[in-house]
Amino acid sequence: MSLGTFIYTLVNGDLVGTDEFGNRYYRGRGRKLNGRERRWVVYRGKVEASKVPPEWHAWLHHTVDDPLTEKAAKARAWQMEHQPNLTGSPEAYRPAGHEYKGGQRKRATGDYEAWSPE
Repeated sequence: MSLGTFIYTLVNGDLVGTDEFGNRYYRGRGRKLNGRERRWVVYRGKVEASKVPPEWHAWLHHTVDDPLTEKAAKARAWQMEHQPNLTGSPEAYRPAGHEYKGGQRKRATGDYEAWSPE
């Protein structure tokens, strides 16, 4: 968190709650922005928007007035565990033949016929 965000949160923020990732959610005191209260998140660890659960995303974007209950935050048995969005990071998926993986892909097998107009 930057120093400016820390000071702004300390002076203007009221803690609303936290999520399972340790992110803290705040609402602004007093002054509104375009008639709506200010809402923001202070991430724990790496700043990554994909770590905001749906129930908090709805609250941050003024879809709901109050954060959803802890019951709504409980994962169902069929839901997978959160995986971070690695796009743009060194751990991002890169298929064989990608420049960062040597730039060489397997030769074509010959089962492909190029289309040519008549």
